[in-house]
Amino acid sequence: MIEPLETARKRLAMRSMRRGIKEMDLILTAFADAHLEDMDAEAIAAYDRLLSENDQDLYTWVTGQVAAPSEHAALVKQIAGHFGAST
Repeated sequence: MIEPLETARKRLAMRSMRRGIKEMDLILTAFADAHLEDMDAEAIAAYDRLLSENDQDLYTWVTGQVAAPSEHAALVKQIAGHFGAST
């Protein structure tokens, strides 16, 4: 069964809020609030895969401390750009 886009958006909004570290809660919740509504199915799938990653890794990628893996690089750059962080 394919998940409807609106259901996926709600699920990902919740996953963005309930992370392992507070910094990622704040970063991802703000990003999700600003961008989830405009994401198509492909972008939602990519964001879902990104949210499966470890918070400590996500934080180092978004803050530019470590380069993100190629499969997440574009989305991490978008998230970092949302906050004016450099990657």
